[in-house]
Parts: sequence; C-alpha cells; structure tokens
Amino acid sequence: MEKFEELVEKYPCAFPCWVGPFQALFYIYDPDYAKIFLGRTDPKSKYLYKFLIPCPGKGLVSLDGPKWSQHRELLTPAFNVNILKSYVEVMAHSVNTMLGKWEKICSSQDTVVEVDEHINLMTLDILLKCAFSRETNCQISSTHDLYVKTMFEARKIFYRLHSFLHHHDIIFKFSPQGQRLQEMVKILQQYTEKVIQDRKKFLKVEKKHGNTQKRKYQDFLDIILSAQAENGNSFSDTDLKSEVNTFMLAGHDTMAGSISWLLYFLALNPEHQERCREEIRGILGDRSSITWDQLGEMSYTTMCIKESLRLAPPVPSISRELSKPITFPDGRSLPAGITVVLSIWGLHHNPAIWENPKVFDPLRFSQENSDQRHPYSFLPFSAGPRNCIGQHFAMIELKVTIALILLRFKVAPDPTRPLVFLYQIALKAKDGVHLHLKKLS
Repeated sequence: MEKFEELVEKYPCAFPCWVGPFQALFYIYDPDYAKIFLGRTDPKSKYLYKFLIPCPGKGLVSLDGPKWSQHRELLTPAFNVNILKSYVEVMAHSVNTMLGKWEKICSSQDTVVEVDEHINLMTLDILLKCAFSRETNCQISSTHDLYVKTMFEARKIFYRLHSFLHHHDIIFKFSPQGQRLQEMVKILQQYTEKVIQDRKKFLKVEKKHGNTQKRKYQDFLDIILSAQAENGNSFSDTDLKSEVNTFMLAGHDTMAGSISWLLYFLALNPEHQERCREEIRGILGDRSSITWDQLGEMSYTTMCIKESLRLAPPVPSISRELSKPITFPDGRSLPAGITVVLSIWGLHHNPAIWENPKVFDPLRFSQENSDQRHPYSFLPFSAGPRNCIGQHFAMIELKVTIALILLRFKVAPDPTRPLVFLYQIALKAKDGVHLHLKKLS
C-alpha cells in the first residue's frame, strides 16, 4: 500500500501495472476518469472476479448484462426504507451482546482487546438475523457453528489473486487450498439450501392452514422468495442461493472492516471521539437502545464515519474489462479488452484531490466542503448504475454500532501494535485491531 501511494503521487491520474508476464491492469484514481468509467456498462473483469465466484456463486457482485439488471431490480425492495427501519432494533441487540462481552473482559480496568474478532462475530450475527431471522448465538458460541467458522475462512479466498501459479484453475484445483475451497463451498451451499427449504416448508404449511402470521420484520430471504414467486423460471433456486450467499459474504467482510477502522481512527483522534460521544449523549441520553429517527440527528458522527471510509474504503478497488474503447476528458484513451481498475484507495488518498490526505479531518464532509468537492472524489460505495445496493444498510449499521459503543466505552490505540493494511476482498488489518477499552461509568 505504501508503494501504491508513491505511484499515486508520481502519476496523478493513472498507471499500468503488470501481474505476472501476461496480464496488465490499468489503474485509475482521478475523479473525472472515474465519472466516465462508472457511467459505462462494461462487464466485470473475468480475470479478477473468477477468483471470487466459487464461494457465493453468480450474484449481483459478479453478474453482468440483462441478468444483472433483472436481479438488481428484484432485490432493490430488500433495501426499502421501511425494511431498513425494522433492522435498527435487530442491530442494536447484537451490538449490546458484544458490549456485554467487553464489559466482562474489562471489568473496571483499562484493558487491551483485539476488537476485530468481536466485531466480525457481531456483524455476522446481524447479517444472519437480517438475512435469515436466525438466532445462532454465534457471538457466544462461535466455535460450535460450522457455518460460522467456514464464513470466517471464506474471507481469505481472494489471496489466490496474489499467487500467480494459482491463477491456473487446474493447478489451484489440486492444491491443498483449492481442495479446501471446494469443501467450504459445499458447507456454505448446504447451509443456505437448508435455510431456504425450511422457510419454504414453513410458508407452505402456513398457507395451507390459513394461519399466516406477520413476523416482526421481513428478512432478506422473505424479500427474495417473494421475488422468485412473482418471476417464476426467470429467477431460479440457483439464483436465489447465489444472492443470499453474496449478501452474506460481501456484507460481512466489508461491514466488519468498516466498523473496526472507524473505531481505530476515533481511538487515534480522541478529540473527535469525544465530540461524537457528546453528540450521541445529547441524542440518546444513557439509553442502550436507538431509533431510526435518532440516526438522522448524528451529523458530526456521520462526518467521522465518512472520513473513516475515505481513509480505509471497505472495498479498495473496482475492476471492469472494457467492452469498447474509452476516452477520458483530457483526451487520453484506452482500447477495448483492457482490464481497468478504479482504485478507490488511490482516489481517496490522492494529494491532488485531498489536502493532507493522511490526516483524519471529518470537516472535509461538512456541507460547505462537500458542495465544493468533485462528486466522484469520494466513492466508498462506488457510483453510477452499479453502485452498492446495500450502502444505506451499511451506514445504518455503522451509526448504530458506533453510537452504542461510545456511550459505554472510551477507546485508545495500543502503540505497541501499529496497524498494517492487508489487501483482501475488503481492506483489513493484518494482525487485527488492538485497542485499549475503558468502561465508562
């Protein structure tokens, strides 16, 4: 990542990069370039996304063309405002479960805790509830749940990108890592299949006896089963399973990383942490619950969330394979067939766009500064027709989580364990996130 920052400073808009002797990627990180690039409908890069497909299957992240458009339209209702409102209470319950664990660990003492592991379990707990309405107790007894363990291991599948020999399917298939991946795919698919079939049987019995009960909230599975019922053969069981797996895998890794980074940056910047805490106390008092309407009042905390997403974008890059030539506003052009990588990391750290880009400064996102900035200079959830369908879900989870944490704990960095960025599917900390936690009275 340090080398990449040097290249961004040296080349203000873009540069080519070779991976092995035969494959070139063209990196861009200029807002005008990004606007042109994201406004097109080029397919996902087969070279990069083939490493991702085996686990979730072909869902929104990897689909292209008419099939992608159909799935996007069918799944959009799953992120309707009324659906998202019902998730706030679910999220708060999972966050409070994690904080209960932290209180037992810390007692009355200032204690160093590796928070990334706890946050990973908490975000998985939220997703299992919002996707399946499943109470797995995974935050307390994760070692007993095969699906949970496999989900954590599946996060590492993108390492294959950085091993040139493993780019070849046959070599990878017979390697220990390839055989383990096949086992993981089988476990994830069996779990998803069982959850779907159990829900279908339940709905069938309810309908047969005419005693359909309205649950407290609709989960992701309810929405896509309804979509399948309305669209018959055009949305198959395979499509359904792929979208559920995509929601779980993509949503889990990105959310866990985003929350960990936010907490880390607030630990490094205690003045901003305290200002967020004062704002949250003014809104929530000392309650351990939060409502939909209160989320909209967290203006300074929202600016801190956005600044954290700038410094550590959950998905560091987006790639496409050009289906036709592209010409950028400055007149430079690229031919069809090239794999172009929009580096969101490079865009967010480009000194030509951001003054002192390594400094944590939430006021960059004040209304006045936001109005003056190029609309394609900040893209944590991408932009254009293929922007992140779950971005509002993500922002809600970030606000709920940080509000409840800061009400109960003060966080400070552990200077003996500096963080090192690890480039996986999502941006992670190489050796976890170790923070001093101090329980607030």
